[in-house]
Amino acid sequence: MTYLEAVATYLPPESVPIDKALAGLDISESQIRLFQRFYGFSRIRREPTARLADQMLSTAAGLTALRGREKDVRYVVQALTLPVSAPYPSNPVHDVRRALGLDHAVTFCLTQHACATGLLAVDVCGKLLAADGDPNALALIFTGEKAYTAYSQQFIIDTAVMGEGMAAILVRQGGDRDEVISYVTRTHGQFNQAPWLTHEQAREFDQLYPEALAEVMLAAVEQADLTLDDITFVLPHHVNHNSWKRLSKRIGFPMSRIFLENLPEVGHCFCADPFINYRTVSETGRLRRGDYYMMVSVGLGATFSAMVFRH
Repeated sequence: MTYLEAVATYLPPESVPIDKALAGLDISESQIRLFQRFYGFSRIRREPTARLADQMLSTAAGLTALRGREKDVRYVVQALTLPVSAPYPSNPVHDVRRALGLDHAVTFCLTQHACATGLLAVDVCGKLLAADGDPNALALIFTGEKAYTAYSQQFIIDTAVMGEGMAAILVRQGGDRDEVISYVTRTHGQFNQAPWLTHEQAREFDQLYPEALAEVMLAAVEQADLTLDDITFVLPHHVNHNSWKRLSKRIGFPMSRIFLENLPEVGHCFCADPFINYRTVSETGRLRRGDYYMMVSVGLGATFSAMVFRH
């Protein structure tokens, strides 16, 4: 079985009010007020002077479980929301591999599931490690990106304001940490030109969203042979607070157990949100040994994913 051996996160030191972060972009003051008053966003974290590789290394520095085990790392994977993570000719994941002394590791990027690619990376790395058959082997996954350009990288209209929080995840086969119990993903490819949808397509996607998200969440619970009552927390991606209210009502899951405390202060950090939320609930003692929880993420395009874990 696939386990999360360790998760580390990094939040850039600069906390920026979203009205300041969005100033000068092609977005009206009324839309900014919507983000603040109804969608739940207040501030985001940014680090304009840092390269993506610098932020990835700052995140990896928090992985104490990696120290002394570098030789066990078989794969280094960057899970991307967007196909391009840095200006040419920079290649952040290979810069990080070299800096961490992991030249022996197979290194690559995953994308195409947009903000749900982080969960895809956990599944793919688990399968690769299982095929290798080495019980000590590790995979190192990086999630989180730089908000370089305006539309879809600094904000998504009616959806989210993008922050630069990061997460690094160690995955292995076996162990006694957080076990992956189930994983369900569905892609609705008719929306593959998102975020540049026509008005009619955007309306269709808005109608589909709660049903499609509910479908993968309920399927993941069923695949795990559990019920929603068994799930201590849903650890979500950070999008429009109202969309989670719709989801809560649709499946009868309490809003108090959809963990949204980080959304106002860090924004939507690409693929990193569920892992940032995991660190918060585990470090504050709100997850107990044996608890079940679910990471959930939706990527533009449109991919809906849910993964159930046992802590």
